[in-house]
Amino acid sequence: MVVKIINKSKHQTPSYETMASAGMDLRANLSELVILKPLERAIIKTGLYIALPMGYEAQIRPRSGLAAKHGITVLNAPGTIDADYRGEIGVILVNLSNDEFAIKDGDRVAQMVIARFEHTKWEEVNVLNETSRGDGGFGSTGI
Repeated sequence: MVVKIINKSKHQTPSYETMASAGMDLRANLSELVILKPLERAIIKTGLYIALPMGYEAQIRPRSGLAAKHGITVLNAPGTIDADYRGEIGVILVNLSNDEFAIKDGDRVAQMVIARFEHTKWEEVNVLNETSRGDGGFGSTGI
């Protein structure tokens, strides 16, 4: 699939790191250092603008290394970029650690996955078919 992109950042266009990668790293496009204090959040701009085909979305997801090592994650994970959005891609980062975290220009702050979606048409009914799980949720299938 080909997606049109405008890259106004100082950094390379996102790309897949390996042949089997689902996501592409997004880099911070900053004019100055951003310090995220504990429990603080900020929108980190990327300098990227895209035009997705109808029926697709771009999902913005945390980078596992930032989350595991530093407690930095995407606040509304996954964030969604709709096919009709033409503004700059921004990433809402939050610091869930007890330490300040510095974000520098060019840092990889999130990953973007392009995914197909379907629109749903609702059919209202009075009864749903039975399953072995039933209405069990929130950990009901595990220990």
